[in-house]
Amino acid sequence: MNKILQTIKYGFHQLNQLGLMLARFGQGAVLSVPIAFSLGTPALLQAEPSPSMTKEQAVKLGEDFGIVVGEVDEEIREFLGLERAQGVVVFEVIGGKPAALAGIKPRALIKEINSVEVSTLEDFGLALQRALPNENFSIATYEPSDIDNQGISGGINFHFVRIEKS
Repeated sequence: MNKILQTIKYGFHQLNQLGLMLARFGQGAVLSVPIAFSLGTPALLQAEPSPSMTKEQAVKLGEDFGIVVGEVDEEIREFLGLERAQGVVVFEVIGGKPAALAGIKPRALIKEINSVEVSTLEDFGLALQRALPNENFSIATYEPSDIDNQGISGGINFHFVRIEKS
């Protein structure tokens, strides 16, 4: 019975330490918190830092996937007729790569990857990085319709991507 009480006390001590870690890491931290008590060794609590992605890394991932992308600025917002200067736009599609095979078109605005909303290049990079190992995933795009871009529907399109691993 004494060993059980010691284990429980240790667990509460670890939870208190977790509170201190949260205060140090701030709101952006992603924590992996396996909490388990046993009569043996108490469980360890570990904090994992938030994944990071630079704009350059995101652009490189996009090129590997088969698209040249950039953030929507005011000029692009006006050109595409968007309400806000937010999101990631496809400037070019590289033939023979998964993006082209999935039917993604130039001037498409990427809205989400595998149900993860994309509003910055960093969001795009992180979502694509998580999706690529799955081999099958979806990308939702907004593609404006105009006479110069036949076949573009003027609404949200879902592209199903299949990555063949060798």
